[in-house]
Amino acid sequence: MGLVPDVYNKDSLGHLIGNVGVGHVRYSTTGGSKIENCQPFILNFKGGAVAIAHNGNLVNARTLKDELECEGRIFISDSDTEVIGHLLVKELIRHDPIESIRNVMRKLVGSYSLVIHIDGAIYAVRDPLGLKPLCFGKVDCGYAVFSESVALDTLNGTLIRDVRPGEVIVFTGDGFESYQIGNEPHPAHCVFEFIYFARPDSIIDGKLVYKVRENIGRELAREHPVEADVVSPVPDSGITSAIGYARESGTKYLEGLMKNRYIGRTFILPGQELRETAVRLKMNAIQDNVKGKRVVLVDDSIVRGTTSRRIIDMVR
Repeated sequence: MGLVPDVYNKDSLGHLIGNVGVGHVRYSTTGGSKIENCQPFILNFKGGAVAIAHNGNLVNARTLKDELECEGRIFISDSDTEVIGHLLVKELIRHDPIESIRNVMRKLVGSYSLVIHIDGAIYAVRDPLGLKPLCFGKVDCGYAVFSESVALDTLNGTLIRDVRPGEVIVFTGDGFESYQIGNEPHPAHCVFEFIYFARPDSIIDGKLVYKVRENIGRELAREHPVEADVVSPVPDSGITSAIGYARESGTKYLEGLMKNRYIGRTFILPGQELRETAVRLKMNAIQDNVKGKRVVLVDDSIVRGTTSRRIIDMVR
């Protein structure tokens, strides 16, 4: 386990054979950060095998898991992704892949963008609300499916489009084919993707994340104008919105905080004291830029307020 460069190198990649693959970089939601919960999950069954990777969070995972365990299914993890895998295997014994995926989608409540390998084909699946992003594009050796378009950019690929809410796309050696599952989709995209999770240079559902964040900052300046000397971001995800606020308000933009890039996300840490310690390690004020000035601090969001309180104390 670890960062991508720690896990994958020339030697480990050299052992991979074939022309189809599923990979996953995990951000823990359901299930802790341990090796048993790493994706993709591979499940064998009488008709073959399934590899599945999932971005999202199921609301009814516990209920579905209890039902499957009552049927005799054995789980090796506490990840909701494995629940989806077992549901799919159960359907594949009786139905073709598209019908199986359709039946599984009817049972899932929550957010899910899935990449599934079945019998040499890749299936890209997005929940009916389109809560989590999923896109695909053309690369030299075929097609690739990603959560963010920037991953495609690193391969010099060409973005084709987003997977639509409620859509299943099948990729084979002959190209790709689209299936719309269920009724007319009613998109309800997760706002945290635009304001926090995604990279600013990503395109999600046709919108450049950088521009969305800048426009949020501009709107904030219109709704809450204040007299100030400088506008300063809480790095990194607050930077673009702070630029938008500064441009709209005509206030000078100046960095007032420096971030330690080796400290991770503070709002997901388990204890209040640990979160506050992490904030002290993560941020430090650039004193000459804020001392004696009226400062507008722009952050992307507030989850627990831990970071905001500590940062305001720093700047003061």
